[in-house]
Amino acid sequence: MAMLSRTAASLYWLGRYVERADFLARLVEATVRLDALSSRPAGDAAWASALAVSYTEDSFAATGQAVGQASVARFLTCDRSHAGSILWCLDAARNNAKAVRTALTRDAWTAINRAWIVFNSPRGEEGEDILNLVEAIKAEARGFEGAVQRMMKNEATWFVQLGAAIERADNTARLIDVKYHLLLPEGERIGGAIDRDQWTTILQTVSAVTAYRWLYSEGLKPANVIELLLSRGEVPRSLAACVDETVEMLNMLGKRTGFQGEADRMARARLARMQKTRAHEVIVSGLHEYLNAFIRENAMLDAAIARQFRFI
Repeated sequence: MAMLSRTAASLYWLGRYVERADFLARLVEATVRLDALSSRPAGDAAWASALAVSYTEDSFAATGQAVGQASVARFLTCDRSHAGSILWCLDAARNNAKAVRTALTRDAWTAINRAWIVFNSPRGEEGEDILNLVEAIKAEARGFEGAVQRMMKNEATWFVQLGAAIERADNTARLIDVKYHLLLPEGERIGGAIDRDQWTTILQTVSAVTAYRWLYSEGLKPANVIELLLSRGEVPRSLAACVDETVEMLNMLGKRTGFQGEADRMARARLARMQKTRAHEVIVSGLHEYLNAFIRENAMLDAAIARQFRFI
């Protein structure tokens, strides 16, 4: 293999951490907006759900703080003590980018470094300050993604994109699962105003509001949102799109490097199953179970990628 394994690992995790930082920024932004539309109990439930989506409930509970906008937003943006904050992800992304600086273009490195500088600058902690901060991170993440798309098509590009696809799949699956099972406050009506606001927030988090309007004409329906995010490959953050991109990146890496094996087999098998997936059947048979199985399989595929390309 022409590329050193540690370089490949740094590129892969660079892709994952930038994607995670971008997702967390979108999650915080959407939750701030949802909180502004909600009564207090519903607003607190929205912030509790943000902790659930990011797998940081236990870490936050250990701080002893009450769930609310100020405490959770600060925890998910600027707290370096856990891997579920934007600042932690940007630290990790920048460290990985520094390790592979010569494999990146100036534009790609600048986007990472600028995002890191933004988060390490003095800032306020009010709702508007938070929105400005996460908007800046989203902009730099888009800049990084665009820079990667303009890089020479080689192993460096493909490892970054592979990491991003694996991370994106995990984020989308957790987002759907938490909304479907945890988010609606007790006593609120399914299909009511809060339920609709929450599903709209999910679409905003994955930048799919316009896509939904293009693909569905009958208004906002949870079953349609689930179908969109499960099986519509036209939507970049859908599970179907992430699964397809994972296979594509592994194919190109395999052809270039000669490293093919367990990860390829797992990814192709997952793609074959996804192509047969029908959202309404998944909902009837158990969406929570389906998504949990997907998340576990995604973690197993991540481990298989590390073994196949000798990250460890």
